[in-house]
Amino acid sequence: MSAAAESWARLDALRAAREGRRIAALFEADPERAARFSVRAGGMLLDYSKTAIDAPVRAALLDLAAEADVAGRARAMMAGAVVNPTEGRAALHTALRTPEDAGPIEVGGRDVLPEVHATLRRMEAFARDVRAGRARGQGGAYTDVVNIGIGGSDLGPAMAVRALSPYADGPRCHFVANVDGADIADTLAGLDPARTLVIVASKTFTTVETMTNAETARAWMRRAVAEPGAQFAALSTAAERTAAFGIPGERVFPFADWVGGRYSMWGPIGLSLMIAIGPERFREMLAGGHWMDRHFLEAPPDANLPLMLALTGIWHAQVCGHATRAVLPYDQRLARLPAYLQQLEMESNGKGVTAAGEAPARPTAPVVWGEPGTNAQHSFMQLVHQGTQVVPCEFLVAAEGHAPDLAHHHRLLVANCLAQAEALMRGRSLSEARAMLADRFAGEELERQARHRVFPGDRPSVTLAYPKLTPEMLGRIVALYEHRVFVEGVILGINSFDQWGVELGKELAGTLEPALRGEEVAASGSTLALAAFLRGA
Repeated sequence: MSAAAESWARLDALRAAREGRRIAALFEADPERAARFSVRAGGMLLDYSKTAIDAPVRAALLDLAAEADVAGRARAMMAGAVVNPTEGRAALHTALRTPEDAGPIEVGGRDVLPEVHATLRRMEAFARDVRAGRARGQGGAYTDVVNIGIGGSDLGPAMAVRALSPYADGPRCHFVANVDGADIADTLAGLDPARTLVIVASKTFTTVETMTNAETARAWMRRAVAEPGAQFAALSTAAERTAAFGIPGERVFPFADWVGGRYSMWGPIGLSLMIAIGPERFREMLAGGHWMDRHFLEAPPDANLPLMLALTGIWHAQVCGHATRAVLPYDQRLARLPAYLQQLEMESNGKGVTAAGEAPARPTAPVVWGEPGTNAQHSFMQLVHQGTQVVPCEFLVAAEGHAPDLAHHHRLLVANCLAQAEALMRGRSLSEARAMLADRFAGEELERQARHRVFPGDRPSVTLAYPKLTPEMLGRIVALYEHRVFVEGVILGINSFDQWGVELGKELAGTLEPALRGEEVAASGSTLALAAFLRGA
């Protein structure tokens, strides 16, 4: 048996031995548990004490990470090694947030940092010109920016612009992703085309959804301005296609193929965010991400934020068999974070084959989903508290909000966050429910009513707490989750940097579109019947 197989077997045995032992009992046995099973670093507190992880489990999880050489693989990734074997590429999103004097970082024998920072300076100059009104639309200074992209070209910047809205003092930013015409129609409605900048984010400038929306935006702009292409910018490497579209070369910002879409908001894909919050605050976000990179490389394993967050996820998904994870930011401005993390984790590690081309020995990525608190408490938390399946939860909460005059709102928000984690762990027994209702019911009715008030408890959660959601802190949080996904992928033997699962549906969409025009295509009878119905409805 290999060392890794032995560690997995040891974890399985530890889980089995803990059947029936409640998380709350761990606190009773160890008054210092909260401190022993948490990590403090960089102003952040990761509390994983409300899980069934104890000292032997943590030791076995750390052994598993050591056997997978997580630390060595992390160093290789950040040094530019090929860590995406199916596409033969590096995965160097960390270079986008690395200071220029920290290099060199070589890909194919060439230091990539000078090019990264040259592009960053071009972005900053353009963003400053847009924000100051020096780069203008044909009707005056830009009042609005529309980012057209999909997947990582949308989710990252859209999430970050919303998260950092207290720092946004530039033009208003809007995001279009869906090929559904309602998305772009609703976004453009009410905007002045002569004072709108459109950013088209597509590395190849061929992404069907993005280019369909871009053509629609250009037609909308053409009705009001003489040179619609002059009010576009492109985040793309396809210089010939962007030129053919009419976009001036000085407004084209390329990025390398070693930057995956879901990891790309640190570079040109973040241009809309830079315009919204300004280059200085964008640099603060980059600094936050770089801090997390250094922490990931340098912190001891049991004090390493990304490693311990990942190992907690491994324990829940691959050892305990919990197939889903809820992400619950108690911050309305992080409302898009669960969707961002859905792509980050499920596109990275939602694989049915290892990097070696073999069937994985364990389940791979869990289903990641969530909503901001306290909204979630009035929707799906019913299932999380009393449903028949266990859903590990991840809470995120800041000590301080951005509205001092509404501090009582924030206190109530934080109290609810802490209460949810406590309630999930503690639960409520049948005897406690009976006692609670004894002055209202008796006999069989008391028993019946009490059973509806029972909470199983013993439901695990982790909490990430931090002082305030600033640009630098957002950078730390996003990089934390990026590295968490990387660690999980390394331990599971998965290539976290390709995404072949998105391709088949895209290919078939192109072949099925003619069926909606009444043409004959090869497809199942069900699909053809649906096409006929939709064509004639």
